[in-house]
Amino acid sequence: MTLIVIGGATASGKSSLAIDVAERIGAHIVNADSMQLYQGMDIGTAKVPLAERRGIPHHMLDVLDVARESSVADYQRDARALIDSLLAENIPVVVVGGTGLYIKALIDELNFPDRDPLVRERLFAEAEEFGASVMHARLAKIDSDAAALIPEQNVRRVIRALEVIELTGEPYAASLPRDEKSYYPQALQFAIRVDRELLHERITNRVAQMWRAGFVAEVEELIARGLREGRTARAAIGYAQVLAALEGQISLANALEETIVSTRQYARRQGTWFTRDPRISWLAGDRQALLESLLASSGNS
Repeated sequence: MTLIVIGGATASGKSSLAIDVAERIGAHIVNADSMQLYQGMDIGTAKVPLAERRGIPHHMLDVLDVARESSVADYQRDARALIDSLLAENIPVVVVGGTGLYIKALIDELNFPDRDPLVRERLFAEAEEFGASVMHARLAKIDSDAAALIPEQNVRRVIRALEVIELTGEPYAASLPRDEKSYYPQALQFAIRVDRELLHERITNRVAQMWRAGFVAEVEELIARGLREGRTARAAIGYAQVLAALEGQISLANALEETIVSTRQYARRQGTWFTRDPRISWLAGDRQALLESLLASSGNS
């Protein structure tokens, strides 16, 4: 049965393509964006509004409260159960999102070490006391490969790597797969390639539109729902910058500019991630060309 995966950088047009494809082949859509799991994080994650989904069922959206910490292991379990049930009913599935690790965890045999809440809380407390750079330097000292892959500002991933190393006594990479053994060998993977300058322009326009659409008000509303307590949600690009502005650390104008810069940097990392997987077929062109190319490549034309 058809299982199509659409990845790529933010603002590349993944969501629109997924809806076009799902409408054509009668599929359900499964989200693979780690921040779109959160209820109320709509404007800042470019979540497709309900009115624009054309009646196509969307899954793995709005399943977490912002105060909760997300887990790729939980996503893997829940998304696989959902996809398995849809495929068992002969319903095609289109997975779409830009969180490369979530996609990999979904379709590949990726296992995750257990967590230890006490170790995790201690590491977060140390991060609060000593700062992100000290924690990243600690990781670099004991696992330089992991430190090279994880940005210093991504404190959650730094702490997760330190936790895994402490629990297993092995480098963080030892917990990740070393081959491409797939849980869904039938999955057809695609990604959208966009010229860098055009992608930068799209990101700038998207962030500006976020501000016009009431993004700051969205963040203020989510604060009342526990955003500051949510270690995953509060670190999301855009949300972290607006939180800093509302706390008086930077201006809202600077928050906007920093969001643009951080989003561009994230898009570059996304491109690097997806480029490493030789199973991915790359698509380019306008919206109609993307649709026809994907359908032809997947045998659904």
